[in-house]
Formats: sequence, C-alpha cells, structure tokens
Amino acid sequence: MNSLNHVAIIMDGNGRWGLKHKNSRNLGHKQGLKTVEKIIQSSIKKKIKYLTLYVFSSENWKRPKKEVDYLFRLLENFLSSKIDILSKKGIKLKILGKIKFSKKLNQLLINSEKKTSNNKNIQVNLALNYGSKNEILDSIKLLRLKKLSFNEKNITNNLYTGGIPDPDILIRTGNTRRLSNFLLWQLSYSEIFFVQKLWPDFNNNDFSKIINQFHNIKRNFGSIQ
Repeated sequence: MNSLNHVAIIMDGNGRWGLKHKNSRNLGHKQGLKTVEKIIQSSIKKKIKYLTLYVFSSENWKRPKKEVDYLFRLLENFLSSKIDILSKKGIKLKILGKIKFSKKLNQLLINSEKKTSNNKNIQVNLALNYGSKNEILDSIKLLRLKKLSFNEKNITNNLYTGGIPDPDILIRTGNTRRLSNFLLWQLSYSEIFFVQKLWPDFNNNDFSKIINQFHNIKRNFGSIQ
C-alpha cells in the first residue's frame, strides 16, 4: 500500500457553484471555505502531514476587483477569527507565493505563520499570489545569488516548497483538466485525480475514495517492477 504524506488541491468551482445556487460568485467562495475546514480536519484524522491548497494564483488578479477584494476580506476574517483554533489543533500554516497584499492581510499572514510555526499535526500550505513559473524563476535567481550549481537538487531546495516532500496526490475539482500553473516542478510523479464536483460540493467521502484509490495504485517512478 502506498504511503501518503502530501496532498495538493486545486479548489476549482467556487464561483460557478455560487452562481448556480445563490446567483453570487462571492457566496460560492464563502461556501468553499467551509469545505476547506472539513478537508483539513479529514486530513488530520488520516494523518496526512502536508496539505497544499491553491487559494489565489498570480493570474487571479485579472478577476473583477470586487471579487478579489471579497476573497481577501474572507481570508482576513478567517485568519482573524480562526487562527487560535487552528493553532490549538496543531495546524502549521505556511504561505507559498509572494506576500504582497494589504498591510493588514500581510501582517495577518506573517503572524499566522509565526504563531503556528511549532505545530506538528499537519502543515497546511496556502498558495497565495502563487504561480509555479515564477517560483521556478525565483529559485534560479536564488541559486545565482548564493553562487550554487544549477542542478535539480538545488533548484528543488530553493523553491517555495523547499524542505517539503513533493505531493503524492493532486486533486482538482470543478470538472477541469489542467494544472493552471500550480506546482509544475513538484507534480512530476504525483497521481492526479480530476473530480467533476465543484469545490463546495466536495466532501469527506469523495476525499476518502481518492485516497483509497491512491493506496492501491502501482507506482513505478519510471522503473519496471
């Protein structure tokens, strides 16, 4: 049975869910946050050590300003009201991406990382203002700055995910089959599961089914076994 350490998720479909059920993309994002909390709890129970969530891509700035502003207010309210609870549950938060938001949100993100830095139950990586191509370029810039050799190991160690094992699983909801500039380097040998359900409809049973499928997949990593 395959061991499972790291699950990455592209949480697609919030806006479409909101339009379908409430005629509001914003309410879809609010509902999607409830799914995030459920999947974090489920991951802790399943003893998954790393969960990476694609929250806001570097391309999402192209969305309407009202929607972007709402997303950031939602995140601010979540961190302000839940960070103590998350910390008590042993959840460590790490931000992947460039922290370039409002002064208030920047400080909340930095403080949340510091407050939870010693927690051990699970590390939840929030990909915020994140783009994988930028991440790879930033890694190469660091190699030049540190005067390190250009090789696979050094690039890997200087990514935003340096020190974090590559995802075993990528899940994308929303019935869309693409990677959308997410963890392109790290997903080389991940098992990918595309799910028809929109993110707010994704539940613990769906999560468990994917994990059970993963446990039974034959993984050769390029060799013949």
